[in-house]
Formats: sequence, C-alpha cells, structure tokens
Amino acid sequence: MSINFKDAVGVHSEALQLRAERTRVLASNIANENTPGFQAKDMDFTASMAASAAQAAGELALDGDSDPLYRVPYHPSGDGNTVEIGVEQAAFSQNATDFQTSLTFVNMKFKGLAKAINGQ
Repeated sequence: MSINFKDAVGVHSEALQLRAERTRVLASNIANENTPGFQAKDMDFTASMAASAAQAAGELALDGDSDPLYRVPYHPSGDGNTVEIGVEQAAFSQNATDFQTSLTFVNMKFKGLAKAINGQ
C-alpha cells in the first residue's frame, strides 16, 4: 500500500506554495520602495486557496485567482509609488508567521507518519 503525501499533508502543501509566492510579491514591493511609479501588489490568500480547493475538486472557480492585485495606498506619494513600507513589512511578517505555521503542521504530519511506519 502506498502513501499519498498530497492527502497526508492536506491543504498545507498548497498553502506553502501560495505563501511562498506571496513572500516573493511582498519582497518585490519592499525592494521597490523608492522606485518612482512602482505599483505595490498583494495576493488575496483566501481567494487563492478557495480557487485551489475548487480546482482540486474539479469545480469551476470563478472568483478565486492567485494573480497579484494592486494595493491601494493609504497615503499616496507624489511620484506615483504606492509602496508603504510599514504596511509591506507588516504583511511580510504576518505571511512569514503563517508560512512557518503551515510548515510546522507538515512537519508534525511527517513525524506522525514516520512513527506509524516504524510501528511506534
């Protein structure tokens, strides 16, 4: 009998992929803080996960999309740059914490599987 790791770790494998993509988007925003005209982007993680779940179930997801969306600034700058470093750093930090949480769940699942395989 083989083990299907996709079923074993549940949604966490997809969550890790989406969190990694969101990290890339947020890091790009932070790196371009002083670039005139740069438009900050972010992902709607909940909608992306819903789209992923619908796709896995073979359903049509109309409202979920993992494409980055443009962020509306609280205080627009004169040069057209919409990056607000405090907002980006907070989003990056929260995303990193959420990534670590999903990674911890995956590690716990694999440890549990290893114990089951070893008969413990």
